[in-house]
Amino acid sequence: MPATAITSIGLVVMWSSGFIGAELGTREAPVDTLLMWRFIAAAVLLGGGWLLFRRRRLSLRAVSEQTAIGALSQGGYLGGIVWAVGLGVPSGTAALIAALQPLAAGALAGRLLGESVSARQWTGLAIGLGGVALVVQGDLYGTSAVTPWAYGLPFAAMAALLAASFLERRARSPLAPVDAIPLHCLISAVLFAGVALVGGHAAPPSGGGFWFAVAWTVLLSTVGGYGFYWLSMRRSGVTRTSALMYLTPPTTSVWAYAMFGEAPGALALAGMALCLAGVAVANGRAGRPTQNHGAARDLPAGAPARGEESVPARP
Repeated sequence: MPATAITSIGLVVMWSSGFIGAELGTREAPVDTLLMWRFIAAAVLLGGGWLLFRRRRLSLRAVSEQTAIGALSQGGYLGGIVWAVGLGVPSGTAALIAALQPLAAGALAGRLLGESVSARQWTGLAIGLGGVALVVQGDLYGTSAVTPWAYGLPFAAMAALLAASFLERRARSPLAPVDAIPLHCLISAVLFAGVALVGGHAAPPSGGGFWFAVAWTVLLSTVGGYGFYWLSMRRSGVTRTSALMYLTPPTTSVWAYAMFGEAPGALALAGMALCLAGVAVANGRAGRPTQNHGAARDLPAGAPARGEESVPARP
């Protein structure tokens, strides 16, 4: 199986695991408690491993760039999505709003990054959005009253992840995921620890279910999800990576059925099929993005140009 396909599958499966981990964890503790201890554990695990095995000195520019990227991609995205659901926004509605990211990325990629977005890609993105709408349609009707501003949180989360994606692609001192993710986790641990301390929710529950959820979110969602996300960004570009996000709602439905017995309905199954078709269209050969030559000059020596299909050296 090609390395690009493995990266795409890994991204969809691991990114979807985050929604399951959130449900597991919030059954045991408040949202800010889960996020605080998730990122403390991730920072200790990944940061400790980084110090032991990498021992690479990072420039001040690289650290400052990754601080902003981490605050947006983990702190902003996860905080917005999880807190919106906690305030009563249906999880399906939050997922649908977050799934608008591919269209926003496609609209901005050409202007900001020099990636051409073909008619084939636009068609695939539109098909995928239709599939996501079917998957979450049941959550869009009959919901109880929710504070109106809470619906702005998923939009803010989507915008935060999109902004992080663009910042990473324009970084003057880009880092491999093995160097960047420990920094992202440290920044997120500080952010969420501050929120939990202010809210009086810093103390973790003693039950094993909470720590199982923490381990799940650290290993699958943080290490796996964000690791595959940034690998896909480097190998495939913003537009193709964003298109893969259409597969996260239906994949989450499969996870939920396997773990919680929540069977998807007929509309959800039809939506899954549309999502698969949309990603297949958007990622077809005719829709491969091209990259301007200026972006390639920002890469470290010896690294492939961003957007190329060649596989970079394993970090």
